[in-house]
Amino acid sequence: MNASDTAFIIICATMVMLMTPALALFYGGLVRARNVLSTHMHSYACLGLISVLWAFVGYTLAFGDDVGGLIGNLNYLFLKGVGGESAPMAPQLPHTVFMGFQCMFAVLTVALISGAYAERIRFSAMLLFSGLWLICVYAPMAHWVWGGGWMGSMGALDFAGGAVVHMSSGAAALACAQALGPRLSTGTQHSPHSLPLTLLGGGILWFGWFGFNAGSALAAGALAGQALVTTHMASACGILGWMLIEWKHTGKPTSLGAISGALAGLVAITPGAGYVEVLPAMLIGFIGGLVCYGGVFLKGRLGYDDALDVVGIHGAGGTWGALATGLFASAAVNNVDGLFYGNPNQAWIQLVSIIGTWVFVYIATRVILYVVNAIVGLRIAPEEEFTGLDLGEHNERGYNM
Repeated sequence: MNASDTAFIIICATMVMLMTPALALFYGGLVRARNVLSTHMHSYACLGLISVLWAFVGYTLAFGDDVGGLIGNLNYLFLKGVGGESAPMAPQLPHTVFMGFQCMFAVLTVALISGAYAERIRFSAMLLFSGLWLICVYAPMAHWVWGGGWMGSMGALDFAGGAVVHMSSGAAALACAQALGPRLSTGTQHSPHSLPLTLLGGGILWFGWFGFNAGSALAAGALAGQALVTTHMASACGILGWMLIEWKHTGKPTSLGAISGALAGLVAITPGAGYVEVLPAMLIGFIGGLVCYGGVFLKGRLGYDDALDVVGIHGAGGTWGALATGLFASAAVNNVDGLFYGNPNQAWIQLVSIIGTWVFVYIATRVILYVVNAIVGLRIAPEEEFTGLDLGEHNERGYNM
């Protein structure tokens, strides 16, 4: 084990943990005032529920010994054998530190999905769905890519979660939006009630993303530094890409567009942060801003109400980023070349991983939603939706009015 690597990952884990409260701020500002606390509760409930389930069973399913390339075995059930010894997946780290770092990814991924069903889901349904989704979807995906499963074995590149986090949450968000149906209209637009809150949350997410991506090197070294720089530059270019197309399309750049572009760049670079050079990362982020801007308009064309644009940003951005990794990966950075560096097979592998992720996650999520609806019902009553979930589900108000 290495003390400096351990200290580095502990710091990165705390930064990734901060991303979930930051997500609560980002999402909370985008909903209507009567639902701000219920939206925050989705993220904070995930911090509690998913962390506990990760310790009980999620970690062993994701990182236990491989069973057929599909799932981990139960050798770490209830964290049996997870202590101060070296982690099998990262011998430079204590096993508990590796487990804790991965826990923060699981929490954030489940919380991301909540943007799709905001303002209309029962809290009990949200809890049951989140727990089942962690066990049945996130844990297998993490095993497939990072835990010795079939995607990682075939050579799919996902440095920090393009498939495991972003495409997975995007595909699940699409399933949720379709299963719950659109929010009820009150005759007014579903306008954000506090853009400053959203901008604050987005800024903290950007900060936490350095721990998310650089920490995925699992060591304090050159690769972590490379991931940090590619992450920042891609996000900066994502702002410019989104702002450019929004300015041309609507006539004015907006603050919401700027922070959305930053997140688009961050999502797009996540799978390739430790595989691509800096200038290609900037191009990936810039195109990510364009792609995600277009992705947001899919809900209007396809008729689903993705309340906070999880599909448009995380789904579309993660897909572009995974494909771009297969194009721009450079062996000079991390021992793997992509299509533009003489290895066309990597682009094919990335495409297979993209299709596999979307198909599995979407179908599995629809099955989970069917089960949850049968047990507790997914959607709140119409009168509660008009009154707001803050009062209806939690008996409190975000603001005195």
